[in-house]
Amino acid sequence: MPPIYDCAESDARAAGLTAAARAVRAGRLVVLPTDTVYGLGCDAFSAASVRSLLAAKKRGPDMPVPVLVGSWSTIDGLVLGVPRSARRLIEAFWPGGLSLVLPHSPSLAWDLGSTKGTVMLRMPLHPVALELLRDVGPMAVSSANISGSPPPATASGAVEQLGDSVAVYLDGGDSGEPVASTVLDLTGDDPLVLREGAVTVDAVREVLGREVITA
Repeated sequence: MPPIYDCAESDARAAGLTAAARAVRAGRLVVLPTDTVYGLGCDAFSAASVRSLLAAKKRGPDMPVPVLVGSWSTIDGLVLGVPRSARRLIEAFWPGGLSLVLPHSPSLAWDLGSTKGTVMLRMPLHPVALELLRDVGPMAVSSANISGSPPPATASGAVEQLGDSVAVYLDGGDSGEPVASTVLDLTGDDPLVLREGAVTVDAVREVLGREVITA
């Protein structure tokens, strides 16, 4: 059984973060708490690791894996260009429950699935997740569940679904009622809300000062 580290205890948290960082750098999978649900993560730049993540979830590449970052500035090296609208939204809602879809930089050698030249980025509002991300860099992170099953709000729920396919589990306690992030596509002429979640459409409109389209 893979180790489960209780991040409520300082020594266990430090040991868990060290073990998780080592696992990510070795191309293995980790489960980490986020501000929405528990996530299954790996090195975003390792195509083999992303394939392992999709296999663990029993999911195909037709549903691309989002990328979590540990700071505002990280986005600059990942996308083709950061529009002013994205900057304003990042300042208003990151870290938090807003995911932005932007054209990714063509120089990046990654394979997150069928992204059609885009990447979905988010900075989570969770101290354990942020500490790991700031150590290892951007991570491909999807909900820690088998595709079609409910996303887990606890580390034990993730263990029940993913078991030995994960190298390290970081237990950050109960994440509460699952609330998905809001997904906003900024690749077109007009902002497009692909999914409304933790951040309301009205809040997005207020920050941008313009109308947004909903899918």
